[in-house]
Amino acid sequence: MGKDQSGGFHPPKGKPSVVNKEEGLGVSNAPADKLEEFLELDDQYVEDDLTLDPSIPIRHPNRNTSKGENSFKGKENKPESDKTADIATAETVDVEPEELPQVLSKELFIELANYTSSCCATVYIPTHKAGAAINEKKDAIVFKNTLQDLAKRFAEKEIPVATIEQMLTPGYELLKDDAFWAGMDNGLAVFISEGYFKYIKMPVAPESEVMCEKTFYVSPLIPIMASKAYFYLLVISKAKCKLFKADAFGMQYVPVEDLPEDMMDVKRISEKDASTVRVANSSGGGANFHGMGGGNPDEKANIATYFEHVDDILYKQILNTENVPLLLAGVEYLIPIYRSVCDYHNICSESLTGSHEHDETHALYEKAKEVMQPYFRQPLEKALTIYANQSATELTSSSANEVIPGAYYGRVSHIFVQKAEHIWGTFDEANNVLNLQEGQDSEDLLDQALIKTIQTGGEVYVLDREEMPAESAIAAVFRY
Repeated sequence: MGKDQSGGFHPPKGKPSVVNKEEGLGVSNAPADKLEEFLELDDQYVEDDLTLDPSIPIRHPNRNTSKGENSFKGKENKPESDKTADIATAETVDVEPEELPQVLSKELFIELANYTSSCCATVYIPTHKAGAAINEKKDAIVFKNTLQDLAKRFAEKEIPVATIEQMLTPGYELLKDDAFWAGMDNGLAVFISEGYFKYIKMPVAPESEVMCEKTFYVSPLIPIMASKAYFYLLVISKAKCKLFKADAFGMQYVPVEDLPEDMMDVKRISEKDASTVRVANSSGGGANFHGMGGGNPDEKANIATYFEHVDDILYKQILNTENVPLLLAGVEYLIPIYRSVCDYHNICSESLTGSHEHDETHALYEKAKEVMQPYFRQPLEKALTIYANQSATELTSSSANEVIPGAYYGRVSHIFVQKAEHIWGTFDEANNVLNLQEGQDSEDLLDQALIKTIQTGGEVYVLDREEMPAESAIAAVFRY
């Protein structure tokens, strides 16, 4: 306080420094509605409370922000020298994660395979459909670690920080989607590039792999490419019979009009004309009659009559134009009865015995697929046989020096590739020059040979090491 001429004290002008201020350290609290967002950012950019994630680029605090410019102390902050106006901001593009079909068409596979960019990241991870792993979010944790690994790889490739953030943001958005991780299948494939983020929930489990190249790595997708192989499953019982259509990846119920609800819908008449069968008309109309032979039938004969009527309807509406296997599922004593009246020519010798009329579709499919596994392996077994029969001729090879150029030039009819293997190098298609040394411009030639074979109409098989027809990561049958 100051004194006046008379010696009196006067308080200073203005408000005391503590007026309208809260006690404490002066650090503002985070708003409650932003707390969860701040915690997520913390998980993304730090490893623990004291350590920043090493993948985050850090500029030196004492760097010369005007390096390379004609600037000096005291220079006016004119527009041409104002650094705050010249900060390069990457053009942000909102990229939504896009799900691709679980079963790929040839066209979609080739579209993925032909995509090129300065950086194409491909991720394959096995995932869980059920169990404790779902509750513990194990798949999400693996994916988060993968995103952090990708951030480091992108930084090593000197990709701008803003671009890295734009490429990985859709992945971090998926991390927050609990429904996404609760609905996993056996595997997850993710394809990331600038302005590009697509994924597939794979019905088969892939090997864990992360790659950053100029193209996407597509060999692990071969097992989920659409196949022409399928079969029918018929669940038979004295109640309503049910027809399903199944392939290598799943099974669907096939509704069939006029199929009787149960055995009582088909009755034998042993009155005036015992050689006819009446089919009850649920709509109230007249009965339909089919010749069946005479006599008073016992229960077995009644079952046979019922199954014959079912078979007639199935053949007329579905099976008359088919040539694929028909697998029967039912109580053991019913199977031979149905076989005895079935007109379809391709009924399987194997069957699913037991009561399956109340099975869930997925559980029933898993049982049926196990029985039909040899059917789905027929193309592979045929291809391996062709390779074995031609192994002593020039129409087969297990040398990368021969198979890779052959694939590029359309000579390969069947190619066998070892799962999770890579052959790095370059191939000059114009001059027919193959270099199998890894370098700056090298690519996965095994993956490329597989793609070229598909594009030229060849058959492709990705196999475990013990299934390969030769002690090599690649083998092929040539057309000429």
